[in-house]
Amino acid sequence: MSSTINQLINQPSSTPTSSSSSSGSQIGVDQFLKLLTTQLQNQDPLNPMDDTQSIAQLAQFSAVQATTALKDSFTSFESNFSVMQSAGLLGKSVSASTTDASWNTTTVTGTVKTISVVNGTPEFTLVDSSGNLVTDGSGNPLVLPTSAILSIG
Repeated sequence: MSSTINQLINQPSSTPTSSSSSSGSQIGVDQFLKLLTTQLQNQDPLNPMDDTQSIAQLAQFSAVQATTALKDSFTSFESNFSVMQSAGLLGKSVSASTTDASWNTTTVTGTVKTISVVNGTPEFTLVDSSGNLVTDGSGNPLVLPTSAILSIG
């Protein structure tokens, strides 16, 4: 039975689990139900699994599912809040840290011209005191994440 359970845990799930999982230790709903069915099929008929164990396992799985849903909701909220907060930067003077192709860190200062959202992360461009777009070493607009801001004002 142990090898059957290990096979069920290690096979890919058809039900998505948390996308931030970097290990294969999380199981999906389908795998959990297969695992539970396998446990029930392979139990000793003279010494069956206690009903409270099954209910406890289901309760634990429900708690994990609820926690994962809460984490996903909070991540979405955090992203939306960051975007809303970034909108207040438009027209503000900021100093930000940037790294060039040679890994040299410099500080750029300017007025926030645009805010865009890339993969849920707000990014901004700057204009200098003459109104010209601040560019990188290749002449492309310098796009910075809001985490690069050193000071506002």
